[in-house]
Amino acid sequence: MHDAASALNPQALAEAAGAAMYARDTASQSLGMKLIEIRPGYARMTMPVRADMLNGHLTCHGGFIFALADSAFAFACNSHNLNTVGAGCTIDYLAPGRQDDLLTAEAVEQALAGKTGIYDVTVKNQDGRLIATFRGKSHRVSGEVAPVQR
Repeated sequence: MHDAASALNPQALAEAAGAAMYARDTASQSLGMKLIEIRPGYARMTMPVRADMLNGHLTCHGGFIFALADSAFAFACNSHNLNTVGAGCTIDYLAPGRQDDLLTAEAVEQALAGKTGIYDVTVKNQDGRLIATFRGKSHRVSGEVAPVQR
């Protein structure tokens, strides 16, 4: 997949992990999410708000906003190419998402110690309006996301 030199490069590992995860992530794909950028400890994803994502107030259902933030969190915490899962998270909704908005979630690693990480995610619309903030706690499990040669 990658040569030995690039396999040890943190950015190459992040890109390999992101590509492997996205290829298998039919949930994020089915919601129209795209992985725009990935670096070690960081991921940025977008999701268009479709008509079938609206709730009874004709705004984006919070579950879809959560799903976008959670996906960005997942990609950021797996960007070190070590299998990592969510252990807990919280979200605060600050403004509504509207039909045809393009939401962007940006996940940033705040701390990583042992098997535990903390990640903050902001979700904004195309105008830069803050829609939600999310904090996730990760737990590393065994294995690698993408096979690499060493």
